[in-house]
Amino acid sequence: MTYKHILVPVDESPISYAAVEQALALAKPLNCQVTITSVIAVDPFVGVDFYKVAPAITDYFIEAEKNAQLNLAEIKQSFIRDGITVDTKIVRGVSPAEGIMQVADEVGADLIIMGSHGRTGFKKLVLGSVAQEVLTQSPIPVLIMKV
Repeated sequence: MTYKHILVPVDESPISYAAVEQALALAKPLNCQVTITSVIAVDPFVGVDFYKVAPAITDYFIEAEKNAQLNLAEIKQSFIRDGITVDTKIVRGVSPAEGIMQVADEVGADLIIMGSHGRTGFKKLVLGSVAQEVLTQSPIPVLIMKV
């Protein structure tokens, strides 16, 4: 199978960088376009009184957006240096898995490369797994980098 467009969802974790490295290794020889995405979710504030935390929410989103933009710009340069066509996207206000699936559909990705902590058992049940959710929802192949 040949791929034309790879989606790489990232956050600020070392696992994201493993996915980026894998995408760099695959994109050039396969002549793939790459989209790197970051999802800014509202998760930290679910279930709290909006009026009491409105300034905190605003500060959170401003800071999260700034960090995501800087992170994406830095990662983008790695692909540009290797002569790989790359784009970046930030998704706001949805769950990480939902945002990843939206971008995959929007850009016509045919492969998703992402990291996973590899949690199992109780930790996975309590903490959830974005990678697992994407894996079960995705109609396209998903390559999971486990660190």
